[in-house]
Amino acid sequence: MGLGAIIWFEAQVDPPPQAFLAGLVLFALGFLLKRDAGRLFHHTLFAGMLICLGMALAQWESWRVSTVMLDSAVTTTVTGQIERRESYDNGRWRYVVRVEATEKPSIRRAPQRVTVFVRKQAEPFDLGDRIRGRARLTPPAGPALTGLNDFAFSSYFNGIGANGFAYGTPELLSPSGDNAAGSLLDAADIWLAGLRNSIGDRIRQTLAGDTGAFAAALVTDERRAISKDTTEALRIAGLTHIIAISGLNMALSAGIFYVGLRYFFSLFPGVVQAWPTKKFAAFGALLTVTAYYLISGFGVSAERAFIMMAIMLVAVLFDRPSISLRNVALSAIVILVLSPSQVLGPSFQMSYAATLALVSGYSLWKRRRHRENILPRIRLLSPLLFVTRFFGGVMSTSFIGGASTAIFSIEHFHRLATYGLAANLAAMPVVSFIVMPFGMMAMLLMPFGIDGPFWKVTGEGLELVIVIAKTVAGWGGDITFGRQPGWLMPTFIAGFLIMSMLRTRLRHLGLLLLLSSVGVAAFGSGVPKPDLMISEDGILVALRQDDILATNRERPQAFIFEQWQKALVAAEHQPPTMLPTDSRLPQISKTDRHKRLSNEEQKAVRTAMEEALDRTMQGSFACQKGAWCVAVLENGAILVTIENAAYLPAACDTGSIVVTPIRLRLDHCRSGATLITGATLRKTGSIEMVLTSDKPITSAAFNNPQRPWTRHRTYDWRTGKFDAPIAKAPPVLDNSPVSDSDE
Repeated sequence: MGLGAIIWFEAQVDPPPQAFLAGLVLFALGFLLKRDAGRLFHHTLFAGMLICLGMALAQWESWRVSTVMLDSAVTTTVTGQIERRESYDNGRWRYVVRVEATEKPSIRRAPQRVTVFVRKQAEPFDLGDRIRGRARLTPPAGPALTGLNDFAFSSYFNGIGANGFAYGTPELLSPSGDNAAGSLLDAADIWLAGLRNSIGDRIRQTLAGDTGAFAAALVTDERRAISKDTTEALRIAGLTHIIAISGLNMALSAGIFYVGLRYFFSLFPGVVQAWPTKKFAAFGALLTVTAYYLISGFGVSAERAFIMMAIMLVAVLFDRPSISLRNVALSAIVILVLSPSQVLGPSFQMSYAATLALVSGYSLWKRRRHRENILPRIRLLSPLLFVTRFFGGVMSTSFIGGASTAIFSIEHFHRLATYGLAANLAAMPVVSFIVMPFGMMAMLLMPFGIDGPFWKVTGEGLELVIVIAKTVAGWGGDITFGRQPGWLMPTFIAGFLIMSMLRTRLRHLGLLLLLSSVGVAAFGSGVPKPDLMISEDGILVALRQDDILATNRERPQAFIFEQWQKALVAAEHQPPTMLPTDSRLPQISKTDRHKRLSNEEQKAVRTAMEEALDRTMQGSFACQKGAWCVAVLENGAILVTIENAAYLPAACDTGSIVVTPIRLRLDHCRSGATLITGATLRKTGSIEMVLTSDKPITSAAFNNPQRPWTRHRTYDWRTGKFDAPIAKAPPVLDNSPVSDSDE
């Protein structure tokens, strides 16, 4: 099913529904009617049926969400109702707003939901409030480089059509109590989100700073309030799994409640003998994890962990084995049916990789040969054996979980925490014996208003965890990896599945395949690194030389630039050489978008560009602030970036490659220079070039943006229509007469 979903999502165009639906019917009929055709053939039919089913589920999810994506950046007045909110450590608030109207200008294809950031707000809005305010909205970002994460994909399936920030504080039109409630389901959703926010606010009021934000994240999954320094330390130390509501949190909460309730029942021998108290404890633990899931924000890791724990506890109710690969598969099936798009996300992949490896390792441990050991019979050694077993368990689970998710961390985040084992050995006893037990008691006592002392103890434990994370992070050990070859992940996953699912010695073939694929990737040439990168909005341009990135901005956009650094393993940033103000050059304001330069002014600009090229080294930029930048590339070509269309004739005459974020009507330089504009980048996304002596080898993030989460790039608001599909969006253009420019 997951493979079928991946095939559908990774296709260049939407696969015709008739094809995979017909395949589903044919494979299903063959599976039902040809039971005596042989085991291998029967399994092949079953696999084909499930692949077609996965494709059908992916198609259905896309139809079901049908998120309207904003086609281009716009500043407008937004009126809408607040559905979600989340605080940041710097005082900002992030709101998810259901859009009711837009004006000045009115957006023709307005998204149904947008996220809006509000800076420095004393009192946040409540869920359900209707607000109105001026905001700058932009479409969700595409991949920063070819093959990197497409944020528009996740935004589409999360129902978010645009991101933006508010100018000032929006106006409150009517509080939540005055607004008519929608459907019963919407009202319940808002009530549950409000409960989650109130719990998080109470925890942060009780515990200040990062400790309170950390504690709130463990309960409500609101992680943005944790400071960047602490988040980075947890990531480098390999402790971010503590923040994410995942199997660890669910298992500890269910286990603490389950064991505690069984110990409580054991105080009454008559009850234990007369009633199945084990099942009562399992049912109580099931209610506990259900409540935990409802206030956790419904994250993928929380969803997976809840389904797994629910299946395990229900198995106890029916006297079935609680830990098995079948339970892992059942939870995966539920998630694939509900939201198959999660199969491409790092949360789904890393959660199931760790769970599958741990359950498989547990199965091997259960099947080991038991040897007689006299040490447990010595009472004085019992505490020592308990401590040894506990730390042995932490070490083994940390090693198995870390090793199984390492390749996914490299693939998605281009980094690996090498000291995660040491950090987990130090932090997990604190989490297991202080943070989670006292945190659970605080949550149980919160309705009675006597949760404060328990949160204080929880906070002390979290303070210790933060100290451990920062100490381990200080050792270094955060290794950065570049982009990996496309064959690595499928090969690694195939070897991993063979190794973890088979029970015979054939599983060693999986280990051999796994290690050989990693070895070939480690010692191979890898993915060729580009020499020139252009962001999808055309604002940021960078040149790479070894591990140095030279940019045309003194302060590049961190969101894009940090992705480039990790994907290209380039730690050093070289800012441009800023040229002094030249009185010979024409003065053009940003608001003057249609100014035309005279022949004398164009000549002065060309002269200034040529002089700037003499003042900068090869592979770095020289910039006239707010106007243009120039650079000499490795192959001797000249790159020019401009911020106003008035400089276009001079740029085309000077440069071999011209880049501008402005959406021009023309797409050619009559001089023969390659022209890349905001209009072409809108359809290609980010561009990277490998510079050669003959002709640059160009790769674009999108060759044909016709999928549901990319189609908004082809929308023309003037005509209200989508452009026709194209065979390939060419980023390198030919000669053509220059026409009028337009933004």
